[in-house]
Amino acid sequence: MSVIILENMEFHSYHGCLEHEKILGNTFLVTLHIHLDTAVADITDNLNDTINYQLIYNEVKSQMEVPSLLIENVSERILQALILKFDQISGLKIKLSKLNPPLGAKVHAVSIEKEFIK
Repeated sequence: MSVIILENMEFHSYHGCLEHEKILGNTFLVTLHIHLDTAVADITDNLNDTINYQLIYNEVKSQMEVPSLLIENVSERILQALILKFDQISGLKIKLSKLNPPLGAKVHAVSIEKEFIK
């Protein structure tokens, strides 16, 4: 079993409850830990024997482009989309962070983590 990690994919998206977040957007980071069996790819060196992380990125990007009020909703949509689209995934952990959230004080990020295990 292996874990492929896509770290800190950065997106400018329009998620949030406040009106200015819907208009101006914010910076978000997404990190995925994808659990899968890479035993065949380890030997064949063939992309068809593993998961194509360009396709993973494209799906995350697509989900990040859909505005939501809550990062809970965005992270769940990403999780479900990846599980449904890529049957090689045996486990998946996502961390979604909103940088500089508008909390009235200096806060680097607010994040949510979710995990799926087949």
